[in-house]
Amino acid sequence: MMYSDIPSAQTLVLHFKSRGIRNIVISPGSRNAPLTVGFTKHPFFKCFSIVDERCAAFFALGMAQQLQEPVAVVCTSGSALLNYYPAVAEAFYSDIPLIVVSADRPSYRIDIGDGQTIRQENVLEKHVGYSANLKQDVSHASAAVSKLGGERSKENQEDIQAYNEEAIQRALQTALLEKSPVHINIPFEEPLYGTVSEPTIPIPVDKQRMELEEVQMDWDRLASVWKASERKMVLVGVNQPNAIEREVLEALSNDDNTLVFTETTSNLHHPDFFPSIDSIIAPIEKSTDRETLFQDLQPDLLVTFGGLIVSKKIKAFLRKYQPKTHWHVDSKKAFDTFFCLTEHLKVDPNTFLKAILPDESTLGAYKTKWLNIKKGYEEKRKAYLNLIPFTDFSVFDEVLRGIPKGYQVHLANSSTIRYTQLFPMHPSLKVFCNRGTSGIDGSTSTAVGASIFEEEPTILITGDLSFFYDSNALWNAHIRPDFRIILINNSGGGIFRILPGNEDTDEFSTFFETHHGHTAEHLAKMYGFSYQKVDDGEQLKNGLTNFYDASDSPKILEVATPRLLNDKILLGYFDFIS
Repeated sequence: MMYSDIPSAQTLVLHFKSRGIRNIVISPGSRNAPLTVGFTKHPFFKCFSIVDERCAAFFALGMAQQLQEPVAVVCTSGSALLNYYPAVAEAFYSDIPLIVVSADRPSYRIDIGDGQTIRQENVLEKHVGYSANLKQDVSHASAAVSKLGGERSKENQEDIQAYNEEAIQRALQTALLEKSPVHINIPFEEPLYGTVSEPTIPIPVDKQRMELEEVQMDWDRLASVWKASERKMVLVGVNQPNAIEREVLEALSNDDNTLVFTETTSNLHHPDFFPSIDSIIAPIEKSTDRETLFQDLQPDLLVTFGGLIVSKKIKAFLRKYQPKTHWHVDSKKAFDTFFCLTEHLKVDPNTFLKAILPDESTLGAYKTKWLNIKKGYEEKRKAYLNLIPFTDFSVFDEVLRGIPKGYQVHLANSSTIRYTQLFPMHPSLKVFCNRGTSGIDGSTSTAVGASIFEEEPTILITGDLSFFYDSNALWNAHIRPDFRIILINNSGGGIFRILPGNEDTDEFSTFFETHHGHTAEHLAKMYGFSYQKVDDGEQLKNGLTNFYDASDSPKILEVATPRLLNDKILLGYFDFIS
């Protein structure tokens, strides 16, 4: 083994090992050389090299999302760190323990005109659980530190070591226990490449322990409110696959006074649940009797758990037709999404539901009415698909039905996630999407990272803008040959055509829709992907026939759809089921 001869670099590497943080994503650089040496020369760590820092951070986020454990990203000084920010924000709002480690210049070299220097301390503080700004060692490069370091050069190395150890311990505890991103910033003075064969500091023992808050719950009161509520709605956002126990799902389904609204990213499935929320609400919006119908749907008690909600329609409905009581069940945090939150219950959803759900079935008419409406729109959706031409709508139906059982499915944002909400998916599929900030900037990188430790193959379904925006994700030596991408290319930001605005102007095409004529053919060739392009229904069916077969290289299936027709077919669907 080999270690940097800089104490703070050694300290970080040893603390990572002591806490079992194994996966390290490194972007090449010079200032981070002491860390790169420490991680890559130690057999405990599994290191990945990703050149583009934005891609690297999303790649690490995808791994942490799947492993449900911290993954670190390590970069050099300067603007490299800022490229991590989109993934850090996503990790913050999605509760993913991403550990950002940035090498820095000494403080006396900041703002004097040196290259690759910015004000790195606390630069991510608004979107991390903790910022650890380590102190510069005075025992390394002592001549330079003594000459240029001012008051800092007078600090005792033992005191610096103690400070740094405590800061690292607190950062790692925050990531491990709170599932929050953290930032560790380490200043290094040159020389950067010196090494030793054995650590020169003691193997660390954590002195600081953080314990999760123990919460006392009044289960009798909560169960009483649940039982007294004649109309209950359970709304589930982003949820890990298999996170909710089967017995809990069955108990929920046995309550006729409860509607369970799920989304594609909820990873919850039951015949009596409601997975296409917009297919329920959109017809009510178009109804002449909308006020009465919305009042019939309005719950007395709303229970939410999971991450952020995709459907804008359910948000608008619950903000206007608010429940008397809204509980959000989450051990960490609660957003007042509908402006009516009455209580944050800091427990695991399984614990909560087991405690308040009755053992016997509950009779009522609330669910029955809406199940009949659900059956109606499902039949109309089938009929509509037989009437429409080849467009995004029919493509999503065909693509989602064709995914092999057990696959990990990653969805890009914007049109992709919203179309997917309208169609059923097989319960064996594990579905993910970056819904913390809902950005298009790292969908491909996240999917590639998430595929690394997943037993089953991974498919990414993406739109053209998301794909081309994150095309550096393909510049990656870690992509598995069973990785698949279905690229639905409607030549621009098609989602903007369904929003209010003037679609027939040059300004709309250029600044909103971003019309283009690009394909993925040359990117696929450059990065070693098998590539096929289709542009009608028959070609799509044929293209999917062997798309998932084993291969020596990953594959891209590009599906070209009609830019000027997609929005009309989508809006027509809601008219048809109404």
